[in-house]
Amino acid sequence: MHTFLWALARIFIIGGILGFLMSRWFGINTPLMKKNPPSEEMLNARIHLPPGFSISVYAKDLPDVRMLRFTEAGDLLASLPNEGRIVLLERDADNDGAPDGRSDLVTGLNRPHGMDYYQGRLYVAETDAIGRIAFNPKTRKTKGEYEQVVTGIPGGSNHWTRTLRFGPDGLMYVSVGSSCNVCEEKNPKRAAMLRYTPDGGQDELFATGLRNTVGFDWHPDTHELFGVDNGRDFLGDDFPPEELNRIEQGKFYGWPYANGNKIPDPDLGAGHEEQIRNSLPPVHEFAAHTAPLGMTFLRNKNLPPEFKNSALVALHGSWNRTEKTGYKVVSLHFGPKGTITERDFISGFEFQGDVIARPVDVAEGPDGAIYISDDFTGSIYRVSRP
Repeated sequence: MHTFLWALARIFIIGGILGFLMSRWFGINTPLMKKNPPSEEMLNARIHLPPGFSISVYAKDLPDVRMLRFTEAGDLLASLPNEGRIVLLERDADNDGAPDGRSDLVTGLNRPHGMDYYQGRLYVAETDAIGRIAFNPKTRKTKGEYEQVVTGIPGGSNHWTRTLRFGPDGLMYVSVGSSCNVCEEKNPKRAAMLRYTPDGGQDELFATGLRNTVGFDWHPDTHELFGVDNGRDFLGDDFPPEELNRIEQGKFYGWPYANGNKIPDPDLGAGHEEQIRNSLPPVHEFAAHTAPLGMTFLRNKNLPPEFKNSALVALHGSWNRTEKTGYKVVSLHFGPKGTITERDFISGFEFQGDVIARPVDVAEGPDGAIYISDDFTGSIYRVSRP
């Protein structure tokens, strides 16, 4: 027994030493062990919200849950990429703080991530294709076969997630991240925003130089497209910044030749001065390595006035930093003359290095509440006001 305990202790000691060295030498410091959802007591003790808001665990047992989308009937769809399925969580009609039921809507997919509903069909972004299936939100049923309308999207590699949303123009926008930390891509559809017609036609390279734009949405009034972009790694704790970009058709946003506000990349910037000069800089910078993922503009008119046309962004949290940062949800407030102010909306998921959640996506429900997915505990949180 003593031999076993000593061996176990040695494993923990060696693991601790290796963890310390990885953090100090390579800036690698990431939460590795998945956890159970935080208790109500822990949420009350740890989480900070704007006055008048409260938070609770809405759903759990959703392994590696990622993107969220509400149906017209008020049900919540959630993607589980590692299990290849889209789950439907029935709206909380009995007001007990949890979905009234759940069911698999589509299964057997190749790492499904982003979703949207358009003209009677549910569209799903797999890692290498876009598929759709007829879906009736009222009956909660699909009809017919799932069909892939776009193929040939480069899949897998470093950034395997694909986000899909339909724009105000009725066209389908798909973001594809880079295959690497920093490199010159051979496939032009990498590190880009793609655009298609709903049937998968009119294959268009909408914008380029976007290293990994996971979350994007359109401003409710101006209909400008904004997206959050993850900067590269291994350039220190505080560089480069993560980005919020105003994404415009035909524009180039700098990667892999520039970081942040047109700062030449130390590996690939030399010799590409003209591309850097002609690139568009971010309209707002987040702290380095905070990993912004999901983004949504708030449209509920019953929110406090300061949240009118603001956007919420889920900061998944750092891994390539000696001390953890991020692990929260922030609000972006758009002021006159293009000013953007960032404020904490949900904080406390990380405290003194201890992580209890990693937010991924943000969705505004028809009930006026805000829902946040967490792939660290396989949970969805609900933030509401009385």
